[in-house]
Amino acid sequence: MKKDKKSKKGKKSQDKLNKKILSSKILAYFSNNPSKIFNYKQVASKLDVKDETVRNLIVNILTELRDYGAIAEVSRGKYKFISQGGYVTGKVMLTLKGSGFIIPEEEGGEDIFVNQSNLNHALNNDIVKVYLYARKRGKQPEGEVVEIIKRAKENIVGVIDISKTYAFIIAKSRQMPYDVFIPLGKLNNAQNGDKVVARITDWPAEFRNPFGEVVEVLGKPGENETEMHAILAEFDLPNKFDPSVELEAEKIPEAITEEDYKVRRDFRNIPTFTIDPADAKDFDDALSLQKLKNGNWEVGVHIADVTHYVKKETILDQEAYNRGTSVYLVDRVVPMLPEKLSNNVCSLRPNEEKLCYSIVFEMDDKADIWDQWIGRTVIKSDKRFSYEEAQEIIQGSEGDLKEQILVLNDLAQKLRKRRFKNGAIDFERVEVKFNIDEKGKPLGVFFKESKESNKLIEEFMLLANKHVAESIGKVKKGENAKTFVYRIHDKPNPDKLMNFARFIQRFGYSINPTGHKNITTSINSLLDEIQGKKEQNVIETLAVRAMAKAVYSTKNIGHYGLSFDFYSHFTSPIRRYPDMMVHRLLTDYMNGAKSKEKEKYEKMCEYASEMERRAAEAERSSIKYKQVEFMKDHVGEDFDGIISGVTEWGFYVELNESKCEGLVHIRELDDDYYFFDEDNYSIIGRSNKKVFQLGDPVRIKIVRADLEKKQLDYTLA
Repeated sequence: MKKDKKSKKGKKSQDKLNKKILSSKILAYFSNNPSKIFNYKQVASKLDVKDETVRNLIVNILTELRDYGAIAEVSRGKYKFISQGGYVTGKVMLTLKGSGFIIPEEEGGEDIFVNQSNLNHALNNDIVKVYLYARKRGKQPEGEVVEIIKRAKENIVGVIDISKTYAFIIAKSRQMPYDVFIPLGKLNNAQNGDKVVARITDWPAEFRNPFGEVVEVLGKPGENETEMHAILAEFDLPNKFDPSVELEAEKIPEAITEEDYKVRRDFRNIPTFTIDPADAKDFDDALSLQKLKNGNWEVGVHIADVTHYVKKETILDQEAYNRGTSVYLVDRVVPMLPEKLSNNVCSLRPNEEKLCYSIVFEMDDKADIWDQWIGRTVIKSDKRFSYEEAQEIIQGSEGDLKEQILVLNDLAQKLRKRRFKNGAIDFERVEVKFNIDEKGKPLGVFFKESKESNKLIEEFMLLANKHVAESIGKVKKGENAKTFVYRIHDKPNPDKLMNFARFIQRFGYSINPTGHKNITTSINSLLDEIQGKKEQNVIETLAVRAMAKAVYSTKNIGHYGLSFDFYSHFTSPIRRYPDMMVHRLLTDYMNGAKSKEKEKYEKMCEYASEMERRAAEAERSSIKYKQVEFMKDHVGEDFDGIISGVTEWGFYVELNESKCEGLVHIRELDDDYYFFDEDNYSIIGRSNKKVFQLGDPVRIKIVRADLEKKQLDYTLA
């Protein structure tokens, strides 16, 4: 009897051991195939188990491993490995081949590769939760999208193709690599071939394509109005105001009350003027100048008092916050505020009394500041100058307010010189502009230059923004600064800077990539040196890319590019919501308010930065569209250009004459097998060793101008 008990105990231990070994084998098998799904039969087959008892044991082990949390039962009887690496949240970046990389939200985290089949309907720039697979040694981390936290885009823009029983929207965009199925009952009167805006309504897991509905018909492809509205919709930007917002704006009284005059400093009798682009209608800044009895100058920087009219938590305020900024497309401005406010009530039009928020400086002839005052004012602009008119006066022509313009220009030049001496970087990018007819067709391309009149305004706006930020942020040692909205610019990434330094060496240029003062001084010298050279635009573009991007934040780290310890945006409240935030914070703090809730304002700053990025991308997209439209008439012609970008699929060439950029696809280089050398920004022929490198001059022929994709295709001439 004892012997039987002992033998049963031994068998139990052996079974336990066998089960443990089998469990380890099963877990190892799942871990080595983290993206695959298996049922018990497949596991048994892979482990070469034929015995029925052991196969039944596998079923039990799978259930236990599931309960333990090592594997997941994705559907009845089907299991998948659960990585011990856990979950990561990040942003999706799709590749041209359809797979994706997830950029983790946490700083310093590695990008996670996700196969196209594991994206689970995630699209470009979506915020997603990713499940990490067990990492294989020496390999990039891989994972699978398990949840779409936030869609980057609400709207899909494309051309609708209607058949008898269904319709599809064809997006032709890397942002949306799938056609959208539209039931015939949800066409919203769209006709076959129309360009439309659609919204995804459903996307079942088992379907490749999403279901959607048409929310707006834009018009026929190729028409200017259709295409400009399509660009706005592509970036989820509005093209018109809701009637309720317009109605709210119409109710705002234009008359200035006696109470307004009483509580404001009066500048109506001091010489005051605006300088803006010739076609501008929203004038949100003016300058005044008068000589003081002590011989110093009083310079007033007067900014439209938008927050006097747009009150917190109104429909108008919510609309302005949602938009974040005015959008400047190639042929129009889409304003942040309705026209009654932006072009009328708030705009500092000549010979009209206007309410302002001002910063007033007392300066000597050396542009040293002796005193300053910030507060609300009433002004009356004597003259509205275009930049060209002010420039003529600076260059010696006679005109109104000549003395004031010349004095302010002299002070601005001294401020500018001092700013660069202190380490500011002189980035002046070439602006591409088009001559456009009444139908929106581009007739010609030209480049906008920044002259002394532009720089005059720029310097005083920079000065105002800097000193407003200092007035809140600069506190005595041991004191805490109150919550404020800063415009911050981080120092450049050292690796990007070193790559840039290496690249410009091939042109015979150099920079010193260590130490703030060395970097900024040497970059300024470089930017001076390349003026007018064929490689100017490429080098300027790469220099900007080597820098961090300026954003809004409550966490002040200063502005690297301007070399300011404190900087904010105060001077453009008609077209930027953060300036309205700054005006309100200033007012509250002047009235003795305690520091505002930092977390709330940081979220508002993040949103404003995102809307600014979207608006900039929409502007670039509209320029690209017009460039392609302009070059459509030149298909088959040869042009000189410079290689402006190199990728694995080919190289981009920017034309010298028009700055229009197009792609020479690698398949067009048919005299050899070419490969991409990422480290040296080049494409190299394997046999002939021919090199196409960033910055090289080339002559190309335009072979295709695709307006739908906003893409120019070139071949070597």
